[in-house]
Amino acid sequence: MKTEVNSRSLTPGKEPKLKQRKRNPTPTILLHTCLVIGALVMTFPFIWMFLSAVKPMDQIFAVPPVWIPDPFVWSNFLDSLQAMPFGRAYFNSFYISMIVVASQIVTCSMAAYAFAKIKFRGSGMLFILFLATMMVPMQVTLIPLYLIMDTIGWLDTHLSIIVPSALFNAFGVFLLRQFIMGIPKEMEEAAVIDGANPLQIYARIILPLIKPALAAFGIFSFIGVWNNFIQPLVFLSSTELFTVPLLLNYFKGLYVTDWALMMAGATISVLPVLIVYVIAQRQIIEGIALTGVKG
Repeated sequence: MKTEVNSRSLTPGKEPKLKQRKRNPTPTILLHTCLVIGALVMTFPFIWMFLSAVKPMDQIFAVPPVWIPDPFVWSNFLDSLQAMPFGRAYFNSFYISMIVVASQIVTCSMAAYAFAKIKFRGSGMLFILFLATMMVPMQVTLIPLYLIMDTIGWLDTHLSIIVPSALFNAFGVFLLRQFIMGIPKEMEEAAVIDGANPLQIYARIILPLIKPALAAFGIFSFIGVWNNFIQPLVFLSSTELFTVPLLLNYFKGLYVTDWALMMAGATISVLPVLIVYVIAQRQIIEGIALTGVKG
């Protein structure tokens, strides 16, 4: 039998072309339009804060609003730094944030590893009770915590801010536990066969594998500690111990508030958090995405 062959298919250099369906660009355009509008809405307060920081005082509350300062008063930044000891406050906020973040990464990762991989009696109930603390507002525990700090003599010291935050963070334990639960059990079993104990498994296997989640949690923790206002307000009374958010509150007087200097100080206080976010935004997105699909 003779087989018939399409001569066009044998022509060198010519291959049959598949018809490509044209994609409708309308949904993509609408999506990006919504994202741009949302981004502008989210960034507008920061833009307004910066513009207010370089305005003369009489233009801040002008009606109709003055969008572009005339003239730009750049000296507001220098005046705000000289009006209050911002250098000392920056140092206080920075070293408190670093200590708390480092401590929380260690304590939360160890607790998360225990809840995720080490089975013991009552572990499930204990984890539920642990998560239940997230539903208790901080204001409820503030007075008992104040009494404890007063009893042990830590009032008006940075220990009253560092130690409670460093030892306990239910959100961090939950975040890291969900990530650790996605690590294959075979990796631990292989390490046990090689003679590794739980501490070695945690240090050599678990920690290297959860670096994205640790980075995301560390950034969230840094932002939270840097912006913490209520605890320094309650526990600290000496100006040299104040953090940046607490020092900014002193621009607000009883009768008169220098809003230009306050906006300038607020802009300066936001810079470290903004820099951290710009540098580590990839780690934040990776950590959230990876943690969300684990467990």
